Amino acid sequence: MRIRLDIAYDGTHFRGWARQPGLRTVQGTLEDGLSRIVGGSVRLVVAGRTDAGVHATGQVAHVDLDDEQSDRVLARRGRDGACDPVETLSRRMQGVLGAYSDVAVLRTSPAPAGFDARFSAVWRRYAYRLADQAAGYDPLERHRTTTVRGELDVERMDAAARSLRGLHDFAAYCKPRDEATTIRTLLEFDWHRDPAGVLVAHVRADAFCHSMVRALVGACVAVGEGRLDPDDLVAIRDAASRVPEVKVLAARGLTLAEVGYPADDLLADRAEQTRNRRDSE
Repeated sequence: MRIRLDIAYDGTHFRGWARQPGLRTVQGTLEDGLSRIVGGSVRLVVAGRTDAGVHATGQVAHVDLDDEQSDRVLARRGRDGACDPVETLSRRMQGVLGAYSDVAVLRTSPAPAGFDARFSAVWRRYAYRLADQAAGYDPLERHRTTTVRGELDVERMDAAARSLRGLHDFAAYCKPRDEATTIRTLLEFDWHRDPAGVLVAHVRADAFCHSMVRALVGACVAVGEGRLDPDDLVAIRDAASRVPEVKVLAARGLTLAEVGYPADDLLADRAEQTRNRRDSE
């Protein structure tokens, strides 16, 4: 049985998604909680591994249960009457995690045939929140908003962001990893101020390389401060080399907001295509 989990978390006190010995991580916390319910060991496969301090409102993962674990889940059908035991698994998880946990399983559902949380995904969308002098400091939002000095020019930042869209090599905006491609399709990138005056970036791509969103945000901040011109960001990208003017901003402002998938009948083909591409890189 493969189950899809839709997940949200405040990343402030997690050392990222991936399980690490001796450290509190989102994956470790969820796997430990799920094991208490279904028995045995479980392994979550996630749409996008987030770094330490990064949040999520739309993270997606899947888990494969063996026959014994599946039977333990399905046995709840008799207790809950007409309730789907897979769908009620999310409520059981919240009972294990606690009423005021910093991670929640929002929904659990039977995964469609061919669904793979990681390889079936066609895009990921992130949001980044940034407070400048015009927005002011809100202590209630401090865990999910990065603060900068001065007042930023959001129109220049938006123009710079939009100019970066498309299929390109984003090596200048990524932390390098051995044998990992930095070619990505940036589908959306824009800036606006929300009703409270906070600057919010929406960034959507087929996938992201390490620290890419936070570096793109850092480049736009340099534009908003007047240290770079909007056209400079394209020139930096095309030079494919990191420059000191582009800072990787803090993780606290970053949230994984949504993961996109194709229609159910295309899930398996998408997963196979993605695996083949990753194997060839």
